[in-house]
Amino acid sequence: MPGGRLTEQERQQIALGVADGLAYAEIARRLDRPTSTVTREVMRNGGPTAYRADLAHRATERRAHRRGRPAPRAVEAPSAADGRDAEAVREFEEVFTTVLMQSGMPKMMSRVMACLTITDSGSLTAAEIVERLQVSPASVSKAVAFLEGQGFVRRERDERRRDRYVVDDDIWYQSMMASARTTLQIVETARQGAGVLGSGTPAGVRLENVARFLDFVSEGIARAAEQARDILYVTAETPSDARAEPAEERR
Repeated sequence: MPGGRLTEQERQQIALGVADGLAYAEIARRLDRPTSTVTREVMRNGGPTAYRADLAHRATERRAHRRGRPAPRAVEAPSAADGRDAEAVREFEEVFTTVLMQSGMPKMMSRVMACLTITDSGSLTAAEIVERLQVSPASVSKAVAFLEGQGFVRRERDERRRDRYVVDDDIWYQSMMASARTTLQIVETARQGAGVLGSGTPAGVRLENVARFLDFVSEGIARAAEQARDILYVTAETPSDARAEPAEERR
């Protein structure tokens, strides 16, 4: 199996495979490369809808050039401290950021969200985010305000009375519930429109169908989020419960 960086010809084959709708595993098989290599290559260079071989190749060359320079100690420290592969962590952060962007999240918000998510603590101050991402404080302030508004992060004060931005297990539940509430607002507005335009008119029927569809979807999202949180919390408590049972039996 060939190793090393992808060649420009291989990137062209990846682009053709993506355009033909081939699975990443199939593209990787044809290149005799690991599937993870192809997946990472596509996701860090625009995703399946925007991947271009020439742009991806130039971007890789630019990244390689940047890596030749001494990296700031503050950026390397988190990975070096726990024995992780710093390069692999950076690559995953890029992939995760790209996936968030493809979901509709703006670029800077995606970068901050990915940065918070991959920290073991799940929380950083604004100054720490600025240092890790090497961006302006104003950019971080705008990004965290957006993420707070969407329910993706929450703010708390630490012992030094600094604001910390937190991503924890409950954040995704809260985000899904916020999405369901937003969808319900669209449902109510669509039904109002159906009444204004007339329930027997094509436009009125269309809006009523939109309302019915989104009402069903939002209810399903809320129910699934509640069930998932309950199941995951129960699962997390199971190991301690299991350890407690032998002690009770010995009494």
